[in-house]
Amino acid sequence: MEDRQPLLSVGFSVDYPNRPRTLKHVFFDLGNGEMLGLVGQSGAGKSTICLAILKLLALKGGRTAGHITFCGQDLMKLPEREMRRIRGREIGLVLQSPLSSLNPALRISTQLAEAWRAHASGTKHDCAAHVARALASVALPQDREFLDRYPSQLSIGQAQRVLIAMAVMHGPSLLIADEPTSALDVITQAEIIKLFADLNRTMGSALLYISHDLLSVLSLCHRIAILHEGEIVECGPVQQLVANPTHPYTKRLIGALPRGLDHLSSKRPLTFPVPLLPLGADKRARRVVLQSVLSPGAIEGEQPVPPQH
Repeated sequence: MEDRQPLLSVGFSVDYPNRPRTLKHVFFDLGNGEMLGLVGQSGAGKSTICLAILKLLALKGGRTAGHITFCGQDLMKLPEREMRRIRGREIGLVLQSPLSSLNPALRISTQLAEAWRAHASGTKHDCAAHVARALASVALPQDREFLDRYPSQLSIGQAQRVLIAMAVMHGPSLLIADEPTSALDVITQAEIIKLFADLNRTMGSALLYISHDLLSVLSLCHRIAILHEGEIVECGPVQQLVANPTHPYTKRLIGALPRGLDHLSSKRPLTFPVPLLPLGADKRARRVVLQSVLSPGAIEGEQPVPPQH
């Protein structure tokens, strides 16, 4: 039988000088093309995991101990020169504050071109073609009027899509999205979640989706890892964790979902991801859609498509 190695496998702890044991024995794997949701409350250490994987914690005074294996190589053993090659090219990153992540003094065209030249070389025509392709992949205009704008002239949703375009420009094997919808309005949140699902399907990139919003993770991911007090306390398929949570914190998270998800039987068939819906939508509307997933056929004609994985 073929031994299929995960794309990413981590097992590490993190210490800060004034906060020892910030993360304690964090373990999880991520397969090729898989979407894994990392869920935890604010301050639990989700962004610290993101920075640790990218070997950027030292900039904040943090120290990582353990292993971070990506594409068969331990990133912990790589020199900074090799990590600079991997960041942006093989591992893309989408941050939660799009307007503060973009340079306010540079036009969008300049920033996209710099993102391309960081890991590629070629003519201006080559650069323009790759930029246009990246913008098209995130449903943004490719005309000169849009490219000549500054970040302040974009909506926050457009700015987030620009960041995603930069992150996917080089076709990374892994995309890390750190709270990418937290600064967006509810309609744009749903659009961005759908965009990640589309990119996963068309590009095949794996996704580590970091969020404190469990419903957004349910609408997108194949598996969920629960982070609590610096530890991964539970990790498994969405169906398993929703129907049969074992850790007390996971049970509290599931119990906080709209009524209809907190009375699950393991015998009841589940279909995930749940239908995409604005995260701030009316609670009753969200509950109706969620119940339709938990009880197939409850709403005629509404059958969500299971992930192709």
